[in-house]
Amino acid sequence: MRDNINNIHKGSMKILEEVGIKFHHEETLEILRSNDIKVSDNIAYFKRDQIMKWCNEAPNKFTLYARNPKYNIEIGEENVEFAPGYGAACIVDIDGNKRSSLYDDYVKFIKIVHQSDSFNINGGIIVEPTDIDIKNSAPVMLYSTITHSDKCLMGGAGGLREAEIIMNMLKITFGSKEELKKKPRIIAIVNTTSPLMFDKNSLETMLVYAKHNQPVIVTPAAMTGMTAPVTLAGTIALSNAEALAGIAVAQMINKGCPVVYGFQSSRADMRTGSCSLGSPGTGWCIAYGARLAKEYGLPCRGGGANNDAKTVSVQSGYESMMAMMISCQEKMNLIIHSAGVLDSNGAMSYEKFIIDLEITGMIKNYLDGFEINDDTLAVDLIKEVGPGGEFLSTEHTIKYCRKEPFKPEVSHRGVLKNFKDTNEANISNVKKKLDKMLNNYEKPDISLDIKIKLLKYLKSIGADVKQMM
Repeated sequence: MRDNINNIHKGSMKILEEVGIKFHHEETLEILRSNDIKVSDNIAYFKRDQIMKWCNEAPNKFTLYARNPKYNIEIGEENVEFAPGYGAACIVDIDGNKRSSLYDDYVKFIKIVHQSDSFNINGGIIVEPTDIDIKNSAPVMLYSTITHSDKCLMGGAGGLREAEIIMNMLKITFGSKEELKKKPRIIAIVNTTSPLMFDKNSLETMLVYAKHNQPVIVTPAAMTGMTAPVTLAGTIALSNAEALAGIAVAQMINKGCPVVYGFQSSRADMRTGSCSLGSPGTGWCIAYGARLAKEYGLPCRGGGANNDAKTVSVQSGYESMMAMMISCQEKMNLIIHSAGVLDSNGAMSYEKFIIDLEITGMIKNYLDGFEINDDTLAVDLIKEVGPGGEFLSTEHTIKYCRKEPFKPEVSHRGVLKNFKDTNEANISNVKKKLDKMLNNYEKPDISLDIKIKLLKYLKSIGADVKQMM
């Protein structure tokens, strides 16, 4: 794969030099010009040494700080962290019925994520509440996350206004701008507009976050044959060029600020024109995204429980398992969309969320491997039991039986006593776990003074605080 990585890198450098990246934001264009980047008609042309010089300023790892220090995470190198679904405006129930997502759904998902040991980060746009004014949805979601969880924070999308409001809320919660610079508290996705563009909102978000030393995930999400060449090699080269250009700009804004090389590009189904996140081609995008980022010494984001299924089904299971296995094997540092997603990340499902926790647990158990030593080899025991014997009643089995095998919470094993089929048994287990997580949720402590100040601030920007009481 080394030759392939080098060829993609060369292709990306040629794209950056000869085709360029269009930036729809005058302040960003001025920053580029002031750093000797050639700009013509809003298109920036990066020389190879320029792009690599600026990308090399980015740290290869950084710490994101939670309100509760036990949830602090290090993003980069070989560490893998998980984040839930992101961006869906609808919920799909177990029978396949679709409805708009609501603020109540957002809060429920925040609680489930807070309860799960799989996550050290919470929030963002787990679902997009349709019963909140879009103008204030990002700050309302942030307030809900801060007050319902003390894990690290995902940020929401928006432009200049939203980003500045989010920084003001963080200052109320954690202290001054200088305090934020010392300890990054939130991470946000900045999407490119493929092919080869950045829009105004993304660049405004990047500017505000970088000036406050808060990390951004520069994420191309090109589709083969639609917003990128139909070939995987061309799509990956184009996406790589976009990611590197965005990272370079972030470093020009604030040299050394934490950034993540994002990669969410995918196959498109050329028969229908739809996105195909559950395909082997998208798996290759995940793998190359991780390997390119590590080649550049950059933290990386990509992958997830990707699938194209409309409902919780066999398809949603096998496609999600493939994508998550690749993401974990390649050691993607931050795996967003790791639980709950359906319909090419266009919908969220409570039941799928619980199933994805099981998938993640199985993959982690496999990748953690198993211990091999004299005791686990058990040669003396095998000698003692001998041909035709049994191991069930031995002390060795009693010693290891509770910690050696993977113990599923969703999958059904053994005799079906009260269910007509395995699917019914599995869904029953899913519902039990979901209810247990919601019933056992305990709200973490937060200063009443901070809550009051946050609510007053939200009221001052026109948010309906009654919904959050």
